[in-house]
Amino acid sequence: MGFDRQQVEQFLYDEAQLMDEHRYDEWLALWDDDALYWVPTGRDDINPDREISLIYDDRIRLGLRISRLQSGFAHAQDPRSRMRRLVSNIRIEEADKGEIVASSNFMLVELRRGKQDVFAGRSIHRLRPHQGSFRLVSKKVMLVNNDEPIDNLTFLI
Repeated sequence: MGFDRQQVEQFLYDEAQLMDEHRYDEWLALWDDDALYWVPTGRDDINPDREISLIYDDRIRLGLRISRLQSGFAHAQDPRSRMRRLVSNIRIEEADKGEIVASSNFMLVELRRGKQDVFAGRSIHRLRPHQGSFRLVSKKVMLVNNDEPIDNLTFLI
């Protein structure tokens, strides 16, 4: 099949920018109908059917999450977090069904109400080619501190 490395990298950078800028509708439009957005807790390799996750959302739940963030009633995001993330160490491989798996490291700096937090981790994106770009099939975010208390994770990680 082959893939264009630069195009995959640009997709990851664009997704990060959409999250940082609270461009929720554009971010949600990146996801395919059979999407899965997963942030495990405790360990990176838990069974989400048997153990609690920080986030384990299908496409419908993602839509509800975005609606809540846009509603004005997400008090944990009033005022909204100011964020910037760095994406690096991108590894790309072909997967089955013509899909691509891109893993990367990230560091996210979040500032809200004078408190700055730093989140770091690894993301695994499963991408499906779609009309000259990609659609997100799944995203797994493995936070370095997923076994520690996390105060506020009401933004897109």
